[in-house]
Amino acid sequence: MANKLVDSIQMEVRNPKACRMEFDFTVPADAVKSETQKTLRDFAGAVNIPGFRAGKAPASMIRAKYENEVKEELNRRIMYAAYELASKENADLLTCDVEGKPELKFDEEFKFTFAADIAPEFDLGDYKAIKVEVPLDAVTDEQVDERIAFFRKMYGNYVDATDAAKAEDMLKVDYKSDFEVPEDANAGLKRQLNAENAFVWLSEPETIPGCIAALTGAEIGKEYTFDAVYADDYREDALKGKTVKYTVKVQAIQRRAELSDAELAEKANVKDVEAFKDMLRKSMEIENEAKQRQAAVTAVYDKLNAAVAEFELPPTVLQAEIQRELSNLAQNVRSEEDAEKFKAEIDTHKAEAEKAAKESLRKSFILRKIAKAEDIRLEEAEVNAQLQEISRQYGYPAKEFRAMLEKNGRMEQFQLELLNAKVLDKLAEAASK
Repeated sequence: MANKLVDSIQMEVRNPKACRMEFDFTVPADAVKSETQKTLRDFAGAVNIPGFRAGKAPASMIRAKYENEVKEELNRRIMYAAYELASKENADLLTCDVEGKPELKFDEEFKFTFAADIAPEFDLGDYKAIKVEVPLDAVTDEQVDERIAFFRKMYGNYVDATDAAKAEDMLKVDYKSDFEVPEDANAGLKRQLNAENAFVWLSEPETIPGCIAALTGAEIGKEYTFDAVYADDYREDALKGKTVKYTVKVQAIQRRAELSDAELAEKANVKDVEAFKDMLRKSMEIENEAKQRQAAVTAVYDKLNAAVAEFELPPTVLQAEIQRELSNLAQNVRSEEDAEKFKAEIDTHKAEAEKAAKESLRKSFILRKIAKAEDIRLEEAEVNAQLQEISRQYGYPAKEFRAMLEKNGRMEQFQLELLNAKVLDKLAEAASK
């Protein structure tokens, strides 16, 4: 039985530095022999040996035929028992790695060492005494009117304009460039360089770099020439970092016409514009309440963080977190040029990743300790609800989104972030009373 194996293992604990502990294990020869026999019996019942009924093949035959597999399973059982024993010594084991390559031999004494990261020790102070006062912003009539004006314009239809082009207008144009179109150019690149009856918006993001400045004030029927300077990270490789001269002829100018009260109410599917204002006000009040809650969360953690003295972070966990932060920074690398630039600035990126990792881990350990003290747990229903909400935003089925997180090794981080948020919400709620 696993418990008997645990009881037979001898363990010595060394604690060379903060957040790091070493466990030296010795498994006596008789314990290795006993566990070997159990493993062989289990194998005998699970494999087929010609000429023998299930479970009746001699142990020596099983051992000879499946030596590597038996030894692998025996090693797994011993390591599991050793981890169980180490966990009894320190319940806050975070990582546990076997040092070196210990060789397990049948029927012989087996020695090996675990090098483990353990949770840091620190004093939380009187976190329950933290108080914050964050006022709730009222929604003013002026703010509602501004939101109404925004929707009048946003929902408005484009209509022909006869005067000079203004910001936010849509222009129907023909344009050509002096850039020689590559023979293998895709349709998008061709359309970017030369087009007829195309639409250009005088708003961000620009259809052609520089078109807003060049075409604001343009008139129907006239031609305009300007230089477009493409960014080094532009989506089309052929245009990255290039300066291209464009000639644009304006065919038509269209401008959004603001909706009337009746038109706005119809678009919003409400009785009248006053009903729309009431709906907007309630929505804006909910927004302000969310901002107030987030401000309270931020204020509570700032006070909590200031009250807790600096403490050592587990080295293996820290290195893994630095690597995760560095990988996040590297997500912006999309081309060979980006990769070269990233490599050239790697020391800066590493320093940035280390700073973010230390802040993130410090926060997690503080909130982890409070979660244990207050017995705050993350329920599976809460995880599923958040997965459902986020997967809906990204357009994935919830099961696929979960599978993607698990495949990428991000499920544990996702759950940790949810637990941290839950702890902070409870702290903020208590601190605001």
